[in-house]
Amino acid sequence: MGEGSQRAQGPLAGVRVLELGTMYAAPTCGRMLRDFGADVVKVEDPGAGDYARQWTPMKNGQSMGFARLNSGKRSIGIDLRSAAGRDLVRRLAARVDVVIESFRPGRLEEWGIGYDVLRADNPGLVLTRVSGFGQTGPYRERPGFGTVAETGSGFAFINGWPETPPTSPPFGFADSIAGISAAMGTAMALYRKSRTGEGDEVDIALYEPLMFIIGDMLINYTATGTVQGRVGNGTGSASPRGVYQASDGKWLSIAASNQGIAKRLFEAMGRPEMIEDPRYATNAVRMEHNDELQGIVGAWVAARPRAEILAVLDKFEVVCSQVNDASDIVADPHFGERTLVELTGSEALGRVLTPGPVLHVRSYDGPRYDGVPAIGQHTREVLDELLR
Repeated sequence: MGEGSQRAQGPLAGVRVLELGTMYAAPTCGRMLRDFGADVVKVEDPGAGDYARQWTPMKNGQSMGFARLNSGKRSIGIDLRSAAGRDLVRRLAARVDVVIESFRPGRLEEWGIGYDVLRADNPGLVLTRVSGFGQTGPYRERPGFGTVAETGSGFAFINGWPETPPTSPPFGFADSIAGISAAMGTAMALYRKSRTGEGDEVDIALYEPLMFIIGDMLINYTATGTVQGRVGNGTGSASPRGVYQASDGKWLSIAASNQGIAKRLFEAMGRPEMIEDPRYATNAVRMEHNDELQGIVGAWVAARPRAEILAVLDKFEVVCSQVNDASDIVADPHFGERTLVELTGSEALGRVLTPGPVLHVRSYDGPRYDGVPAIGQHTREVLDELLR
């Protein structure tokens, strides 16, 4: 099936997006929209392009991260530092449904292409704005990347073990969540437009979606004054839960996060009486005795190979998983059928696999990931199409 016919099936078929964003979060938003049928035109500096093209890891000069986020988009080269370039963006914005941008708040306004200006030309325009701290508030003008969001949101403080420093993740966690959230906000604004004909301005701060995810610690602090610390692989809210090493050195996770699963875990361990033990009968008392309970579960796991443990846990319907590395994921038939897709059209990378859409829609088979655009590759094509 060709790219055009697949795109026509998507829920966002016919939606045109102008992506002014660079690096990670805003292009993630663009990819989310493109995954479900939108035509995404990526505006890049004609010389340097998106800095994400320089990210490692690389193969034959092609950034793998850039390829993952930008496959299937069209690239046009426009110099936004020039008056002519900004005028061209304004004219293009009048012909699209969505503009995504990730400049520091106020920059578009300084350039004369802020929301009020773009909306005057295109009342139905959705302007999705991704920034470090949002378009409002005392910190609005501060620069921000994912690391700042991961530390400022509180995530890094609770991530790790009590004896280790606060830890940021080794990937674009905050950026990714912000990009997905920006796509959700864009979709909501497009829905509103379908009912009212009016566009909207969507404001995403990198830290806010991540702060939402860890929000229980804020409720806990304001309710009890307790500052949540680092608890390693535990949640601090349910027991037993964690990552354990089997006798063959391989790792697995167990999440006995409700009473039924905890009971089935004790049965799987051959210790059904533990659910009647006053120390382990409820989650509240299990948390009070978490260290000793984790020791019991850990010792049970450590006495057997991982495959044997997982087979027993599956039999008793205990929530569990092996701890996968990249090779495990690629070899797994479930992920191969449902999640991983082939990224093609890049001579530099060859045949590679990447995660596909983050959700599935019955009416839509999903896009192809065919072709990583060169800087400005589609400039003439897009200008002829939109401004002719």
